[in-house]
Amino acid sequence: MACAAAPSPLPARRSGTAARVVFAVGPHPPRFYGRFKPSTATGGAPRSSLRVVASSSKADPVEERPAVAPLPDVAVSADASSPVVPQPQVSTGTWKWKGYNIRYQYAGTSGPALVLIHGFGANSDHWRKNIPVLAVAHRVYAIDLIGYGYSDKPNPREVGENFYTFETWGEQLNTFCAEVVQSEAFFICNSIGGVVGLQAAVMEPKKCKGIVLLDISLRMLHITKQPWFGKPFIKSFQSLLRNTIVGKLFFNAVATPESVKNILCQCYHDTSAVTDELVQIILQPGLDPGAVDVFLEFICYSGGPLPEELLPLVKCPVLVAWGEKDPWEPVELGRAYASFDTVEDFVVLPDVGHCPQDEAPDLVNPLVESFVQRHT
Repeated sequence: MACAAAPSPLPARRSGTAARVVFAVGPHPPRFYGRFKPSTATGGAPRSSLRVVASSSKADPVEERPAVAPLPDVAVSADASSPVVPQPQVSTGTWKWKGYNIRYQYAGTSGPALVLIHGFGANSDHWRKNIPVLAVAHRVYAIDLIGYGYSDKPNPREVGENFYTFETWGEQLNTFCAEVVQSEAFFICNSIGGVVGLQAAVMEPKKCKGIVLLDISLRMLHITKQPWFGKPFIKSFQSLLRNTIVGKLFFNAVATPESVKNILCQCYHDTSAVTDELVQIILQPGLDPGAVDVFLEFICYSGGPLPEELLPLVKCPVLVAWGEKDPWEPVELGRAYASFDTVEDFVVLPDVGHCPQDEAPDLVNPLVESFVQRHT
């Protein structure tokens, strides 16, 4: 893995705030996709910078850009005497897509539209700490991708092996924007949801105004990233899971409160955020009929697009934020995405794991708000 260069502090802030440090270092060379040449701006300088957003606590985040394009502070007030803005009611709806029931949540009546897209094995409830906060100034929608959450889960053997793909989810997202949101939208994505958001933006560029990628999946089990000596074994193991009882036995071992909690404690740096509520949010829809087949279908999905293939094709601005302590998608590899022309910033979230929107919403929500504000 590439090692980080020694960070150099940005110019001093015009309105000082104690105990906040922001660093910027150049992007690291892409190790995992050598065929892509890092993009550069005029004069050969990297187009985007790597920034570490740090503060005295997670409840007091700040986003800062280089002095050539300063932005106002984005902070969450801890002053109890400050007026509290009431949060809009979050509602649940069902949308028919290709004859299937798709569950979504929504809140807010005015402002730019945001569509929140969950990661593998999750659902729109994973955004419960973001929807009401963002809905104060935006129209917010969070969707359960088909096969996940409380959306329908058609059997892969009946709909075909090419159904559960990023192209399908990208089409679902774009149609959702056309029929439910009824306007262009910003896509706010976590993990594999980031690949869905990029795919949708490539398929229909006019639907998407901008994308925030939170710890996007690197897809390290993609066929092109598997070591040559491991490909036969991975393929055989995937076939074993998909076509024998072994797959269902594996799923049954994973789909328990204890196993789900253990998995979440691996990917959350702050394990106090792994509550019984969160465990049930992830586990409960996974017990629905058909969930096991979708689960096995996806973990055997080694094809489709890679983020580094989609990013050069995206026409809208992209902000990439990454949990510094993500054990599944290491930030050392994610830094390579800072070199793409469409990526305007790469933000490192200190002491945060793979699901920043849930583990550190007080860092993520202001980042989303400021990104949307400067592109509206």
